Amino acid sequence: MRKKKGLTIVEQAIIAVPEFENVCKKMASQVSLGGQSESTLNNYVRRVALFVLHFKQLPEEISEDEINEYLVALARDPKSPSRLASSIWFMACATISDCWG
Repeated sequence: MRKKKGLTIVEQAIIAVPEFENVCKKMASQVSLGGQSESTLNNYVRRVALFVLHFKQLPEEISEDEINEYLVALARDPKSPSRLASSIWFMACATISDCWG
């Protein structure tokens, strides 16, 4: 078993933006209703947590232009695991937009 070395990305995001905890709960409900796996939920939540940490606010408080700039930077970042990250983000946005709508 892997030893925990500090806070997870999600825990860091909740500390930075406490309201993010409610977003996580809403996302869990939406993903569950959509019949998606817990692994899918965890991936979505981690990606959104990175976004929250980057902007230090909830995604619904960010303009569409800022979101697009973030996605472009992510896609161009050679350290990014893959361009798939942008695709995951778009899927997460589609899922969580129902929570905020």
